[in-house]
Amino acid sequence: MRTSASTRRKLISVAAVSAALFTAATTSVAMAQEPAARDAAVPTAQTEAAPGAPAERLIVGYKSGAAEAKSNKAAEADAAAKGKEAGEDLDFQRRLGSGAALVDLGEKLTKADVADVVAEYQADPQVAYVVPDRLNKPLATPNDTEYSKQWDLFETTAGMNVPGAWDVATGSGVTVAVIDTGYVSHSDLGANIVAGYDFISDATVGNDGNGRDSNPADPGDWTAANECASGDPASPSSWHGTHVAGTIAAVTNNSKGVAGVAYGAKVSPLRVLGKCGGFDSDIIDAITWASGGTVSGVPANANVAKVINMSLGGGGACSTATQSAINAAVNRGTTVVVAAGNSNANAANYSPASCNNVISVAAADRQGNRSYYSNFGSVVDIAAPGGETNSVTSNGILSTLNSGEQSPSSENYDYYQGTSMAAPHVAGLAALAKSANSALTPAQIESAIKTNSRALPGTCSGGCGAGLADAAKTVQAVSGSSGGSTGGTTFTSSGAVSVPDNSSAVESSITVSGRSGNAPSALQVGVDITHTYRGDLVIDLVAPDGSTYRLKSASSSDSADNVNTTYTVNASSETANGTWKLRVQDTAAQDTGTLNSWKLTF
Repeated sequence: MRTSASTRRKLISVAAVSAALFTAATTSVAMAQEPAARDAAVPTAQTEAAPGAPAERLIVGYKSGAAEAKSNKAAEADAAAKGKEAGEDLDFQRRLGSGAALVDLGEKLTKADVADVVAEYQADPQVAYVVPDRLNKPLATPNDTEYSKQWDLFETTAGMNVPGAWDVATGSGVTVAVIDTGYVSHSDLGANIVAGYDFISDATVGNDGNGRDSNPADPGDWTAANECASGDPASPSSWHGTHVAGTIAAVTNNSKGVAGVAYGAKVSPLRVLGKCGGFDSDIIDAITWASGGTVSGVPANANVAKVINMSLGGGGACSTATQSAINAAVNRGTTVVVAAGNSNANAANYSPASCNNVISVAAADRQGNRSYYSNFGSVVDIAAPGGETNSVTSNGILSTLNSGEQSPSSENYDYYQGTSMAAPHVAGLAALAKSANSALTPAQIESAIKTNSRALPGTCSGGCGAGLADAAKTVQAVSGSSGGSTGGTTFTSSGAVSVPDNSSAVESSITVSGRSGNAPSALQVGVDITHTYRGDLVIDLVAPDGSTYRLKSASSSDSADNVNTTYTVNASSETANGTWKLRVQDTAAQDTGTLNSWKLTF
């Protein structure tokens, strides 16, 4: 009887233990357990129910003349026999309407174990096909009643291509701090609101009868004529923070209202803006606290944010005080997104738009032009939908709001325009990216958003950064999901390279040309290696100047087969053009493999 692949793996493990305990018998043990020739590798796609998830069941189609094609008893016996060959406990479940057999794979298996079972079926001449019972997800348009009005999420021309990201990530596990006017209760948002704080220290600005406290509720920021400055007209309450929060994380698929960009995320409202605006000192404390820092007199933050949105700003370049707070937040691992400003001017003259270590966002209209009011310039990183309501109201950004002219009244929805509306689109995208890949740093998130943007379909005089943010491309790139597109330029190796058993490292080269400047901080390194025990492998990326980046270390506990994945490398200190190498070494005996191909995506 042929030794199955999984049995061989178990024998090799026993041999390794025996060799460790009885070094004198190493040679004889290794000879006794030498594996038979291995079946051709089973492609990863044939072992997964969804990208990254091993199949739990297989659908097996038998040829028409086979007994198993008609007899459930025969199919059951065949499943048991093939399970025994593969070292697994298989169980025939039922006959499908197509005539195929549904086979359960027993206890949760690794992809390598599933591959062993698939190989057994593929080797049987009576089997027409064997495929994983794949997991499907709903891809329908959200059932939110106002979703059709949210052109900013889905329209081909200038929408942010958000629906294409949702089957990879929804923002789950990520908290976004909205540093703004606070939050007014709204049933289409409340389920995604977590505790925040009121950082307004001036009672007059706060308009709630006191200074700082744990209640970030927005009492309204209306002003009378001349209240803030001579000549200013009266203005109603804006409920600005609630509109921003709805764009980021409005509850979705609840048969009402609007959809949020990262509807699986949570929003922590931090109140810094009230009557006539808000002070830098309060904003600095909010940035610090949101990112997990300590603020005197304020309890520790139980909802530390991985993303901060600041749809606010004032005249003047970024101050040292504000920059210091932002740097500290980013060093704690929090991505900071800010509005570029609404003065149709160079964003370099506004703060926090001109601060370093932020993602500064310009606004685009429904046709993909820079919105007439949006700031611009070299400090702008990216553009996102901000809308224009001056001619057609529905060309603005629809989100959660309140109908109260002064104090809160009934909840509603309304269209706003502004870089204040563009920034939360990017903050929501940052939350999606972090949810898809929790290891991403703020620099990597920024690089991924910029690298995977697309050209503005319209015009942008003065500069709108890398282009129009694209949620689907960004999230697919950082997650390495099947079919994902990085949106960047890809360079691929030519020719396979054998990886010898327990020997010196081998290398494969890629020559990169036509790039300018340095490599990105989220360089994607795709690796496809066939190997019978990947725990033996050490994999390094070698930059053109000889610097090495460890992608994978050897691990005696990783007994699965093959390496087929994408690594993210911060290569921002390396010149992009030149010869890059992938170095692979097998560090232990009894297994061999092949570096089939690898690629770099900038």
